[in-house]
Parts: sequence; structure tokens; C-alpha cells
Amino acid sequence: MPRTPAHPVDPLFLRRWSPRAMSGDPLTRAALLPLLEAARWAPSGGNGQPWRFTYALRGTPAFDAFLGALVPGNRAWAHAAGALVVLAARTVRDDGKPAASAPFDCGAAWMAFALQGTLSGLVVHAMGGFEKEAARAAAALPAGLEPQVVIAVGHPGDAGALPEKLRDREVPSDRLPFGEVAAEAR
Repeated sequence: MPRTPAHPVDPLFLRRWSPRAMSGDPLTRAALLPLLEAARWAPSGGNGQPWRFTYALRGTPAFDAFLGALVPGNRAWAHAAGALVVLAARTVRDDGKPAASAPFDCGAAWMAFALQGTLSGLVVHAMGGFEKEAARAAAALPAGLEPQVVIAVGHPGDAGALPEKLRDREVPSDRLPFGEVAAEAR
């Protein structure tokens, strides 16, 4: 099904989606760093930049630990990623006050990461299905950093290699009608 916007937008926004099929080929640090650099430039409240990314490349013990933090349904396909990335939010500001917008700001950083991944021809898929304490331990996150998502990054792969129940879902999803997500003055 083609994705059709209700109003003109750059085609990049339509090309970005969250496939699961990855080739299993290693991802180099040089291929991953531009995604992290794009995320670094995301906007944030008060310029707090509360996002912290910790990554593990395929074939390393850290990758296995990050993979182990995922729920079984995500592990079933994310094992073929070239890298796994834990995105955490710094939840307390330098002045000791809560960083209330930190999760929102991390969402902005995630979007920059995802769009750069799309531009780079990579598969980028964020997951909420993970055990927070296991991710915290795998990424050695100190107190004050709260895991938000784990992101699988890799080279595109064959959807036929996915678990059978996921194969039919391996297409870009549509969005709610414009009028359901935006309204003027109400």
C-alpha cells in the first residue's frame, strides 16, 4: 500500500518506517556514527540534550547482552541487527530538578537518528519491548539515566527470514487520517 500524505511533505518522511528484516551483516562503527551525530543535533527543552546513546556492534559480548535485554518476540528478529542501541534519558537536570521534558526530547533525538538511518539506506527499528533493568545493566547506565527504547540497526534483509507471524507485517504502515491527529482551536 503506498503511503500518501494529506499535505505536501518531504518524501523522506514517507520512506521512513520500522522494518524488522535485517541481513545479519555486521554494521561498522563508521556506518553507525552518522546516525548518532544526527541525533546529537536534535532540539531539546532549554538545550538540555538529555539523550544518551550506548551502542553494541554485532559480534561483540555487549551485543549479546543488549540482545538478552529484549523480550523474546523482539529477540526473534533483532538477533540479525548489525548493532543494538540503548537510548536513555537523563531525568535530573544539573540543578537537581527533574528533567520533565527528557522523554519528549529523546523522541526528537530518536527521530533524527531514524531519519539519518533512512537516508543511509539502513533498517532502523525502535523497540519498547525490553526489560529495563537488563538494558540498564547491559549498557552500564548510572543512576539518573532511564532506558527509553532499544534500537535495532542493520542492513536490509529478506522478510522471508523473519518468524512467520511477522512476515505479513513487513510493510510500511499507514497513519491515522489527518483530521484525527490535528485540529484547529479545539
